[in-house]
Amino acid sequence: MATEHTLEKDQLLSLLTISQREEKEYLFKKARALADKVFEKKIYVRGLIEFTNYCRNDCYYCGIRKSNLRVERYRLSKEQILDCCQTGYRLGFRTFVLQGGEDPGFSQEALVDIISTIRNTYFDCAITLSIGEKSYEQYQELFRAGANRYLLRHETANKEHYTKLHPPGQKQENRLRCLSELKKIGYQVGAGFMVGSPYQTGENLVEDLLFLKEFQPEMIGVGPFIPHQDTPFKNCPRGDLDLTLILISILRLMLPNAMIPATTALGTIHPQGRELGILAGANVLMPNLSPIGVRKKYLLYDNKICTDEEAVEGFALLKKRIQKIGYELVTDRGDFRKVI
Repeated sequence: MATEHTLEKDQLLSLLTISQREEKEYLFKKARALADKVFEKKIYVRGLIEFTNYCRNDCYYCGIRKSNLRVERYRLSKEQILDCCQTGYRLGFRTFVLQGGEDPGFSQEALVDIISTIRNTYFDCAITLSIGEKSYEQYQELFRAGANRYLLRHETANKEHYTKLHPPGQKQENRLRCLSELKKIGYQVGAGFMVGSPYQTGENLVEDLLFLKEFQPEMIGVGPFIPHQDTPFKNCPRGDLDLTLILISILRLMLPNAMIPATTALGTIHPQGRELGILAGANVLMPNLSPIGVRKKYLLYDNKICTDEEAVEGFALLKKRIQKIGYELVTDRGDFRKVI
């Protein structure tokens, strides 16, 4: 069985501050070796469909926050969403990720209809949702309609820090309630946080690591904070590449079986950011299946990559890049499993 590495708070904090290149490379090497042992040098892909950029929330860091009046809003129709799924299915994708803001314009009934149609059309595929905070009953209904997984970053395990990233109406306790209920219902659950978000301290990051260790999510999303020009944090520095990679490695060692993406944000701050993420222990990539015409409207941060590539072309290019570093892109469901 893969070995989970347990460290104390002071040890974790010390790891976060390593500066010697040799120490970092040793950490990356250990995490990469463990990921290779568990996943056999396979990188799992999920087809991302950003189906709405409307959002009722006003998170201070997010480019599609409701107070940003410069966003050109859009919603994909059911037919457009199904077209994206068809494109992905033809490419071999067996996981679709429906991501959007918390959009009141998509009723629960409409979401259930879309999910059940995808489930009945692509019965061999996993359906992942990333659509924010809902009630237990709503989550349960979406699960029964055919959704398998749910991504909901916890953002930060520190309550004071959470209040600095969100307006008063958004409560950390509600976010944590959602995560707990999603797991109770039976979803494979993804949590995570931004690296280098405003007001974040090393101690905050240690709290995040310990929270994830205790919560045991099936998926963990960590990527660098990147400011957006139309948010209150527009002048804040972006997250650090090396620190993000260190955190990916620590999380791989702490939770060997977790599905950890090399995020688009990593690729945005460094030309080989996603490859570096994989070499630090990540094992998931999420190519964009959204129509090209809407991709530049779904900007959570500035200078997001892959907004001009056709899905087929982008996937072919990504496949070549991953092969160059000795890994294989696989398009099966890639369900979470405890490896014995």
